[in-house]
Amino acid sequence: MDGRSGRTYPLDALRWRGDDGGPLTVSPLPGLAPGDIDGSVRSLWRYRAALPLPGGRPPVSLGEGMTPLVEGEWAGARVRFKLEWFNPTGSFKDRGSSVMVSALAARGVREVVEDSSGNGGSSVAAYCAAAGIGATVLVPEGTSPAKVLQTRAYGARITPVPGGREATAAEALRRAGEVMYAGHNWHPYFLQGTKTLAYELWEDLGFRAPDAVVTVAGAGSTVLGCDLGFSELLAAGRIARLPRLLVAQPAACAPLHAAFRSEPVPEFGPTIAEGTAIRAPVRLPEVVAAVRRSGGDMAAIPERDIASAVRALASRGLYVEPTSATAAAAIDVFRARGAIRDGETTVVVLTGSGLKATGVLAGLFPADTAT
Repeated sequence: MDGRSGRTYPLDALRWRGDDGGPLTVSPLPGLAPGDIDGSVRSLWRYRAALPLPGGRPPVSLGEGMTPLVEGEWAGARVRFKLEWFNPTGSFKDRGSSVMVSALAARGVREVVEDSSGNGGSSVAAYCAAAGIGATVLVPEGTSPAKVLQTRAYGARITPVPGGREATAAEALRRAGEVMYAGHNWHPYFLQGTKTLAYELWEDLGFRAPDAVVTVAGAGSTVLGCDLGFSELLAAGRIARLPRLLVAQPAACAPLHAAFRSEPVPEFGPTIAEGTAIRAPVRLPEVVAAVRRSGGDMAAIPERDIASAVRALASRGLYVEPTSATAAAAIDVFRARGAIRDGETTVVVLTGSGLKATGVLAGLFPADTAT
């Protein structure tokens, strides 16, 4: 379904955009009841009844999902941290990759091209390796060496592209006419994977929705996944209301925040939250609409606050990359605005491991030179 034009297409894993070039989503599905969860499966595929894939073929799975939800404290607020870096490749992207690659493998795809600033590429590479699918991953020059190494280790061909994230995406779209494009920011089945985060939080919390979900956004797949999953649960009568989606971006690259606030986009600058450095998100209007629909809010976080949040999380035993820490840094902002309230259930999604960004983190945690 193309939500912008209203045009619909038959469900086909090989179609990743509409005829007019717009992004697609799978039409809303019926959701599921607690009894529909396959408790024998220790992965997101326990929610297979909520996914638009035919039965009979085993999914491409590495054990993604079922990540810890741990209680914590942040500046006096009680929150629950969802540790998405426990996914197999160290980031939340594995939810989307597992479902997307499963759909492509079921259609007999043997070769794909993907573009990524790091985590998406390593995730798609891992699941393609598991499926026996060849992968070429285009990355911006300057991508974290740890993420490039991980992607290469899975057997993917790495192609650095001069320029930023937008130049890399443009090159991938050019190649899409020659080989199947498995762009995680475009493919509708990727969002079907990220929506399992909503189902998992619902199950984690005793089959109820949190009051608020705090996350970081670059392209916004976590935001859209939560919107899809919780909306399906709401329509099925399994929850009483949508949780507020509270979304953070680094102030140095915050086009979603600017659109939400109906403000001009400020000049872009460098950010240590490299996973969010996307100046033109493909699904920008859809992300903004999802936040508004939930009664949520957005915040732009300065670099110094992101760095402080990295250190503060580490002091609690939570070692995350700066992109993840952006969500934690926003807790103070949203609490001051009244979007995070005492006595309610707030989940903070930590998307990726600090092991993904050792170069940046080395600068935030210098060696002790004391004798």
